[in-house]
Amino acid sequence: MRPERDVIDKLEERLRDPRPGLVAQLSMAPRPRPGGKIYTEVEDTCLKAAVLLLIYPKPNALHLVFIRRADTVLHHKDQIGLPGGQLKDAENLEQAALRETWEEIGVPADRIKIIGSLTPLYVPPSNFCIYPFVGATDTPPSFLIDPAEVAGTIEIPLAHLEDPTSSRLETRTIDGRPVEVPFFMFGAHKIWGATAMVLAEFLEILKAT
Repeated sequence: MRPERDVIDKLEERLRDPRPGLVAQLSMAPRPRPGGKIYTEVEDTCLKAAVLLLIYPKPNALHLVFIRRADTVLHHKDQIGLPGGQLKDAENLEQAALRETWEEIGVPADRIKIIGSLTPLYVPPSNFCIYPFVGATDTPPSFLIDPAEVAGTIEIPLAHLEDPTSSRLETRTIDGRPVEVPFFMFGAHKIWGATAMVLAEFLEILKAT
């Protein structure tokens, strides 16, 4: 197995290269996808939010942390997502990702090293442009969730997400019509929608490390 530090260092290097972008994202997009615009077409008018893919070591494996959103939040109730939220006026996008991670799951910014970013993603139903950042910690973080926004954390080994069998497909009825929905399965949890699209690009980059 690859040493964890080596994986993170190689990932940081790979994130400096051109990213696979929309092609990778669309591999996990619902079909048909609502709306056809990409973030470059709406960047001046969309709402802006930043999310963090936080990588950290646990015994014998690197992990990513996800959150299950509370049923009281405005967008994506009860869904599995990444720590993150809307940009505030006085901050940049990286600062927003770190602030939201602190507010939602209690990991302080000074514990996290940002090693790169992914391709922004436009989410038509909510009119948000999502800007994903990738961060790492040297030791497993302690999580302290904000129950007003987060119902719980889900820690998933990178190796599980890299396994092709974790990717599934099902048909759902959305707004009265059948939609094919790709998702990542972990236990009883399904990761789909914008989070799965962000994760698809991340995993494509990870393959090259």
